[in-house]
Amino acid sequence: MSVIEHILHTYSQFFNWEMWGEVLTDPVSWGLIGTLVILEGLLSADNALVLAVMVKHLPPKKRKKALFYGLLGAYAFRFIAIGIGVFLIKLWWVKVLGAGYLAWLSIKYFLDKRKGAGHDEEEAEGLNQSGLLIRLFGSFWGTVVAVELMDIAFSVDSVLAAFGVSEAIWVLLIGGMLGVLMMRGVAGVFLTLIDRVPELETTAYILILIISVKMFLSVIHIEMGHITFFIILLITFGATFIVHFRNKKREGSKENNL
Repeated sequence: MSVIEHILHTYSQFFNWEMWGEVLTDPVSWGLIGTLVILEGLLSADNALVLAVMVKHLPPKKRKKALFYGLLGAYAFRFIAIGIGVFLIKLWWVKVLGAGYLAWLSIKYFLDKRKGAGHDEEEAEGLNQSGLLIRLFGSFWGTVVAVELMDIAFSVDSVLAAFGVSEAIWVLLIGGMLGVLMMRGVAGVFLTLIDRVPELETTAYILILIISVKMFLSVIHIEMGHITFFIILLITFGATFIVHFRNKKREGSKENNL
């Protein structure tokens, strides 16, 4: 089967209702989709903040339009990326590159955290204020293009993380599409959640590192089972809330001593 035939076969499976029925009745698939949704939600809080900075110079009505057009572009990109990615992810060197990129993404977060917060927002401001896109396409459409580019950058991270979690086509498609929707519709909820439990942001990048390890292990034919993966997730989230309550207790003790 040629590369093009393989990719077209992958897209044809998107409309395989028998596969759809199997996924909807498989608890493991829903567990994997839930994992992707939680991960997307945690990461989308930051991403939504960046996009808000990018459109803030537009009038309120145009802000919504710019974000909506960006949403359409994000859906289209993910659909294409998942279709092609299902073929590419079978190549061992693509998995190595993907695992390496996710590991770098996680390590970069911790390095940036040590240097100080706010880098993403500054980057978004810089992209808008450079004026190149706005000069080329005008204020509104220049912003739409900038939002599209940023959405694609976020989507690359998310699609790679999704392939690390599962290579099942329907799981990837549902998780990916829900992820984009969450970045627009539920990001505010996760922003509030992260405000209350700041450690959750760090947890998201720890999960990305775990997914990177999972992807790399599959290259050397060591598969991390779904049960093992879910146990690691539960332990990670459990540790997050333990650390959070300890930090709150420590802060409370400091306030009492003042």
